[in-house]
Parts: sequence; structure tokens; C-alpha cells
Amino acid sequence: MEKSKKKKIYKKIDAVSFYKSIVDQDRASVVICNLKHEIIYMNPAAVISYAKRGGDKLIGRSLLDCHNPESRDRIQQVVDWFAVDESHNIVYTFHNEKQNKDVYMVALRDEGKLIGYYEKHEYRNAETMKQYDLW
Repeated sequence: MEKSKKKKIYKKIDAVSFYKSIVDQDRASVVICNLKHEIIYMNPAAVISYAKRGGDKLIGRSLLDCHNPESRDRIQQVVDWFAVDESHNIVYTFHNEKQNKDVYMVALRDEGKLIGYYEKHEYRNAETMKQYDLW
């Protein structure tokens, strides 16, 4: 293998640990699906959040099995929209008033090619943690 290609592959593999850590440290649920709607990864927050539905046992199962027919149609509609154009990357799906959060579907791409999607949760409550509380 050419030295520059080998270095690029190494850098990409090395970065995966960093990307995984970013997702794992998020306090909001992150559920990643492939284009077959199979759940391929859940961060620790998602495992806890979806514990009553099976937690990490949901990995490998279809996300569509967790939704009603109308939601399934919506999910497929969004994925189809993602596939139409590389600029189609995020859709606001709903606001959860009880938890005061907005939920989005976000496209996942590899060099522009759609490879999956994830559900992004953004809480709207003000942070209660003290700033720079290290002790």
C-alpha cells in the first residue's frame, strides 16, 4: 500500500476513537441507524433513556419496530429526502414539551454518500451545572 494512503487510513482509524468519545460523552440520547433502519449504535445516554424498551438490546433491531405506522412513514420520507441531495442533512421532527427538548433527524454521510442517520436531541433548559466546577 502506498505510504500516503496508509497514513490517511491510520489517521481515519485513529480519529474514530475521538468521534465515539464525543457521542458517548453527550448527555442526550444518540441512536445511530443504517439505511436499513437497523440500530447500529446507542450511546450510554440512549441505553438509559430507552431501558424500558430494551436498552442496548435494541442494537441490531429495526428502529421502525419502535414506531407506529405514521412515524415509520415519516422516517422513511426523511431518509428519502436525505438521499435526494447532499445538502439535505437535518430535519426538525418534534418538540417534547415534558422534557423541553427539540428532536431532529440528521443525515450521516461518508464523503457525501448517505450511509445512515441519527436522532439528535437538543434540550432547551438552562444549564444548572456551575461554571468550571472542577472540585
